[in-house]
Formats: sequence, C-alpha cells, structure tokens
Amino acid sequence: MASPSEDLQFAVHALLMGDASVQAVVDGRVHDGRPVDGAFPAISYGPGGHVPDDYDCIDGRVETLQIDCWTRSKGQRRPCAALVDAVKDALHEAASDLRTHALVRMQVTSTRIMEDPDGSTWHGIVSLEAEIEEA
Repeated sequence: MASPSEDLQFAVHALLMGDASVQAVVDGRVHDGRPVDGAFPAISYGPGGHVPDDYDCIDGRVETLQIDCWTRSKGQRRPCAALVDAVKDALHEAASDLRTHALVRMQVTSTRIMEDPDGSTWHGIVSLEAEIEEA
C-alpha cells in the first residue's frame, strides 16, 4: 500500500503529465528530484511534509509538496513565470483519485520565481497543500 505522500506525488505527476499546457512547455520532463540531464525547461519535486489532521474516527493529514519549475532561456524570467502559471492552473483545486487514500482538497497556496546564481537559470516554486483522509 502506498503512503499518503506517495499517493499524492503519483496524483500530482499524473495531473502534470496529462495537462496540455504544462506538457507544451516541458515535453515530459517531470522528474522525481532535480533534473540531472541538463534539459530545460523541466519540473521536479522538492521538499514536502505533513501535519496530522484527524477528526473523530478519521485519520487525516495536511500534506505539503513543493513543485520546482526550471527554465533556462537566455536569462529571461518570462518563460519560468509561464511554466509556474501552467503548473498552478493544472493543480489548484484539481480533483484526483488517489491509489489508496482519499483526496479531500488540493490547492496551490503560493508561487515564487527567482533567478539562480548562475545568471541564466530561473527557478519557480509552486507550493501545494492537500487534505488527505488516510485509509
């Protein structure tokens, strides 16, 4: 049985891989961990965690996941902003069936875009929060 954290990442992955706007930018480059092949633009999964959110006889949690968006386009910020917006649109309030557990609600709580120290890579961060009922 998959953990709630794994279930959420599987669901997020399926949503990102199935979204035409996201795929128009990344062309399948959605990685579990920072991309190592050097192909840009790309998406990777960053830090995550959870806090208990139990009710009466229901075990639950609020799971967080950071989705990192990477672009390198002659130092331009705009491509990263477009990718962050596409990821936000694909995930915010999206409905998805988890493999083992139940997704109550998923929402993007914030986005952020920053230039990496190398001067040519832009890093976008999409912060996701999901309420999950554990099986």
